Amino acid sequence: MGETVRTLAYGEWPSPVDAATAAAHDGGPEFVGFVGDEVWWTEPRPAEGGRRTLMRRCADGTEEPVLPAPWNVRSRVIEYGGRPWAGTLRDGAPLVVFVDFADQRLYRYEPGGEPRPLTPVSPVGQGLRWADPVLPPERDEVWCVLEEFTGDGPSDVRRVLAAVPLDGSAAGDRGAVRELSDGRHRFVTGPRLAPDGRRACWLGWDHPRMPWDGTELLVADVLADGTLREARTVAGGPEESVAQADWTHDGRLLYASDRTGWWNLYRDGEPVCPREEEFGGPLWKLGLRWFAPLDSGLIAVLHGRGAPVLGVLDPETCELVDAAGPWSEFAPTLAARGERVVTVGAGPRSGPEVVELDTRTGHARVIGARHEDAVDPAYYPEPRVRTFTGPDGREIHARVYSPHHPGCAGPADERPPYVIWAHGGPTGRAPLVLDLEIAYFTSRGIGVAEVDYGGSTGYGREYRDRLRGQWGVVDVEDCAAVALALADEGTADRGRLAVRGGSAGGWTAAASLTTTDVYACGTISYPVLDLTGWGTGETHDFESQYLESLIGPRAEVPERYVERSPAAHVDRLSVPFLMLQGLDDVICPPVQCERFLARLAGRGVPHAYLTFEGEGHGFRRAETMVRALEAELSLYAQVFGMRPPGVPALELGT
Repeated sequence: MGETVRTLAYGEWPSPVDAATAAAHDGGPEFVGFVGDEVWWTEPRPAEGGRRTLMRRCADGTEEPVLPAPWNVRSRVIEYGGRPWAGTLRDGAPLVVFVDFADQRLYRYEPGGEPRPLTPVSPVGQGLRWADPVLPPERDEVWCVLEEFTGDGPSDVRRVLAAVPLDGSAAGDRGAVRELSDGRHRFVTGPRLAPDGRRACWLGWDHPRMPWDGTELLVADVLADGTLREARTVAGGPEESVAQADWTHDGRLLYASDRTGWWNLYRDGEPVCPREEEFGGPLWKLGLRWFAPLDSGLIAVLHGRGAPVLGVLDPETCELVDAAGPWSEFAPTLAARGERVVTVGAGPRSGPEVVELDTRTGHARVIGARHEDAVDPAYYPEPRVRTFTGPDGREIHARVYSPHHPGCAGPADERPPYVIWAHGGPTGRAPLVLDLEIAYFTSRGIGVAEVDYGGSTGYGREYRDRLRGQWGVVDVEDCAAVALALADEGTADRGRLAVRGGSAGGWTAAASLTTTDVYACGTISYPVLDLTGWGTGETHDFESQYLESLIGPRAEVPERYVERSPAAHVDRLSVPFLMLQGLDDVICPPVQCERFLARLAGRGVPHAYLTFEGEGHGFRRAETMVRALEAELSLYAQVFGMRPPGVPALELGT
């Protein structure tokens, strides 16, 4: 006999997925790589102030953290960071270089010793920062991206390829850092060296383009003394995005370009097995990898429409064999050694874990950060991948997570409330993975729909370009179309719809609340709210001209920057909302929220504004995530007329 299912009001189901459990499982392993035959990676520690530690998987299969607190292996280059470490074997023992978040210096570390600084601290602006390091064989230096501030403003900055001596001689001497490139591009990725060490390739791009708009692939000769000569552009341009480049085992240049409208692979300029799917993605961090050439001539690839999966491509026959296993999504971090490939995979029933694929046998297995069920998997939501129809008949991709509980059901005559989740970016997408933050709501009887609105990645350049000049329009329309379709078909309660998002998703949530009447409330996290300020000195250099494509050229359509801003339409806001903001956020600073709330004052709209010291863009500390999640549920409970057990009440003021 099975357990009887109780009928309880939606939103009031008792759930084992509490906010602390969701927070403890936030984030996952990142930036995998080989050090000799060992696999190393970075891993989050929400309970330790949100730091990231470096992990190693030893030869006997055990995992161990390499660096104790407070070491925090994370780069701030372009604020989103990039690959923060590299490792090799010297005399049979690991030698690792890494960036520490606190001072952004590069450190050298050998297990058993203490980390030693390799780079100096600069008194100018936000100092010297490093990312995407590589340790060239036969050289006692590390090559990487140097981001150097030249003044106090966020855009007083230059970026070059640089070589840092491993002997520590540059730890107090900026002059001992050797610059490898000429600074012709405002943004660069780290160098990749050909197998014979005689050529290097990297990517460069310039304002106002973002890397998914247009990048250049550069190749230079490496001279015997380690200088780079005759850097030349061999692919890419203003309208062509090269997402990644590397060298094959026999010295051919392999790269992913979207020149056909899809990120596909090219080898020495010739297409490799073209397909209408993505073999690359948006370069939000330096050192992301969607492919890795193998010594056998095969290529490990992440590919697909929507969620990328791991496969092995034979460039001669175009045969593509996907790794078998429970993973539906792989992160753009790949490393190869011999016939072994390591990456990070996740699925609807497992969080991110380090996965190794043996390309000879096709066997894939978890080797690190193994997922362990924090609660009974019977409480996990089941995603339905769906395509909705939006304005003009356009397709909108989304994932719908219905309320789900093994022992509870809602009243037969009621429909559940739904929260529409708008992802950040906006050039990004919602991953198809187990997210206990989603389970936190669905296991209580609240549905979630994640919308890959027009502008999202994974569906080709045409889908991505829908947002050009249309930010605050297409994203808002697409989210509303999904919400209303769920209500119209009887899946969701039309009167109990909410919208939530962070960063660019916070913009979409705020714009939705100020320009539509679809939602009864919303949650707005670390948002963009006022374009007139955000694009002119209120954000970091990387995104400082993003609005030129998202909104339009400021010089030509200045009025659009005012018209689109949620801050200009607070008079249209009539429903309760929650606003969440990290006080150390330099990407979407608190002044955006403060200006919005000042204009709202006296209008009688119930709301709460929670700020968090020590948090930047996106929350990393367990206690912050707990407070934010419980506050969000309390908002929905008050607006939707629910009494969820054990959730502290959020005080809404006007």
